[in-house]
Amino acid sequence: MVADGKGLIGHAGAVLLRRLADRTGLTSALAPVLPAGTGAGWRDRAVVVVQLAVAIVLGAANLSDAEQLQAHHQGLFGATVSDSTTRRTLAAMDAEVLAKIARVRARVRRHVWSLLHLRPGGFPWLTIAGKHLHRWVVIDMDATIITAASKKQGAAATWKKSFGFHPLAAWCANTGECLAMLLRAGNAGSNTVADHIRVLREALAQVPGASTAKILVRADGAGATHGLHEHLRDLNTMRRTVRFTTGWTITDEDEKAIARLPERAWETSIKQDGSLQEGYFVAELSGLNRREGWIKGMRLIVRRVKPSGRHTKDLTAFEKKTGWKYSITATNISRMARIPGSHQIQWLDVLHRHHAVVEDQVKANKAMGLHNLPSKSWQINQAWMLSTNLAADLDAWLRLLTLHDHPDLAHAEPDTIRFRLYHLPARLAKHARRRWLRIEHTWPWANAFTTAWRRLTDLPAAT
Repeated sequence: MVADGKGLIGHAGAVLLRRLADRTGLTSALAPVLPAGTGAGWRDRAVVVVQLAVAIVLGAANLSDAEQLQAHHQGLFGATVSDSTTRRTLAAMDAEVLAKIARVRARVRRHVWSLLHLRPGGFPWLTIAGKHLHRWVVIDMDATIITAASKKQGAAATWKKSFGFHPLAAWCANTGECLAMLLRAGNAGSNTVADHIRVLREALAQVPGASTAKILVRADGAGATHGLHEHLRDLNTMRRTVRFTTGWTITDEDEKAIARLPERAWETSIKQDGSLQEGYFVAELSGLNRREGWIKGMRLIVRRVKPSGRHTKDLTAFEKKTGWKYSITATNISRMARIPGSHQIQWLDVLHRHHAVVEDQVKANKAMGLHNLPSKSWQINQAWMLSTNLAADLDAWLRLLTLHDHPDLAHAEPDTIRFRLYHLPARLAKHARRRWLRIEHTWPWANAFTTAWRRLTDLPAAT
């Protein structure tokens, strides 16, 4: 065995991701908002950011990893970007630059969504329990914990008794994109109204204007605050309809209201496919529980299940007495236009439970470089977090635009798609003044790779 091979490329999927960034206009759009220079050794900062995002998709967990990957890809993308250059680029991303990049992302996203409407099958509108949410853009909000192994700026003890950061983010359930993310100290509150409103505002700014007519916002119990509910209510206009579902912290008054429910009020719950979920029940609690100070028209839907072993230590005295574990969903949905049966409590219950898909998005983002913030500097970590969001965008767009007819890739976990597509080895050859990237024809996903490249090449250029 000898290590003297030439023209060999590992992680050949980098060409798909870089091609995607160029064809959607992301690379060119970033150039005007990042620092520019004229020196002989100056590197285009837009390329630096895009290449960092590509490296993160491939698995880079820090700036050194990104440099090593780029060194291996010199034959594809030119000279390597050093980790010090990347660090200086991230350090230059202050609040003003981050705001400009957010506007760039929104403009590029508008172009990508227009392409999604043109693909076979059209835009990925959600279908929940047999009901098609046509024209509804669904935004899921959630917070997560990023642990830190050392003292970093902003790192603090978290509510989970760990040490690190507590970012809050919003994802588009239709596409899997992370629309907005706010880096917060580890001791930031779970239900801070100002943070939720800020993230929601930034997320809505990412949604193309033509798709903002119908918005559904979902959050867990941290979103059950007067301030957020009132803000969501006030977002409704003559041209925009905003509906929400949030979790709810059960109080003694809620338990008293539940106790007054007659047994006939309970209806069997349904699953995500619309079939009955035997042993699980839901009921309308709104009329029995007057909540002073909350928005007009808010509904409370209570769900009961037989407690499992992990629930035993958390049961209240009322739950131990009744033998049921209860949870409540708050919503302002009385009916969703053109969705028959959208007022029914069974469907509203399953609609909110579908919010659990946000956990998959959190997991995917952490696999895309968010599991660790690599610097002691708050500003660099903010810029790194943005880079991971760009990486998540590229991964989501590649699946949506080129792999929509390959279900084993379109919905694969990050590690799976890396193994099958992104980490595919290849040989780089030159012939007739052209470069040829040759992959093994017996690889099971070789055709998916070449199909993705062809579809990217055929994409209309961004204007």
